[in-house]
Amino acid sequence: MAKRKLIRFKEIGEFDNVIELEAGLPFKGKWASDFFKNNNPIVLELACGKGEYSVNLAKKFPDKNFLGIDYKGNRLWVGAKMAINEGIKNVGFLRIQIQNVLNYFAQNEIDEIWLTFPDPQAQSPLERKRLSNSDFLKKYKTITKPEGIMHLKTDNDGFYAYTLQKVNELNFNIIIQTNNLYRDFYKDEILTIKTHYETLYLKQGKRINYVKFNF
Repeated sequence: MAKRKLIRFKEIGEFDNVIELEAGLPFKGKWASDFFKNNNPIVLELACGKGEYSVNLAKKFPDKNFLGIDYKGNRLWVGAKMAINEGIKNVGFLRIQIQNVLNYFAQNEIDEIWLTFPDPQAQSPLERKRLSNSDFLKKYKTITKPEGIMHLKTDNDGFYAYTLQKVNELNFNIIIQTNNLYRDFYKDEILTIKTHYETLYLKQGKRINYVKFNF
C-alpha cells in the first residue's frame, strides 16, 4: 500500500491535469484562460476524494470547467488518471488544503461549488474543520460570483442541519433543500450523478440530504 502511494504521488507530479500546492498560485484569477484554455464557467468540487464526481460532471457538461480540490494526492490520482484515460479535457485537480482557497482563486472567479459527502467532523471541538462552518462559507462567497451557487450532498443528518443553520445565520438564499433527495428531485439531470460512497449509502437505505443556495 505504501509503495503504491509513492508511485501515485510521483505520477500525479507528471500529470498535466493536476496542480499541486504553490504551483497553483500563478493561476489565481486565470484558471479558465491559462489552465483550461477557454472562457467557460468554473465549477469546484471541494474535498473531492477520488474525483469521480468531478469527472462525471465534466462528461455530462462539456461546456463547463471542473476542478476537484483535495489534499490527498493518492486519491486525486484516481480521478486524474480516469480523465486522462478517457480524454476528458474540461476537468482538472488541485492538491491544496481547502482553508487556503483564497490564495488560489480571485474574487468572483468561480461560478459554482459542490461539497459532496465531506467528513462531518461530528465532535464539537472539530467544528473549525467542518467545511461548511461560517469561516469556510465566507471564503466560498468571496471567490464565487454574485449569481453563483453552492450545493451540498451528505448522508449525515447532523452535518446537514449544521450547514442549514450556518447558511441561515449568514443570510444566504436557500434555493432547494430536502432530507430525501432521490424522492423529491430524482429527475434533475445534474443530480443523477452519484459518488461511489453515495451508491453504497443508498443500497443501505440511507437518505441523502441536499441543499442548494447562493450567497
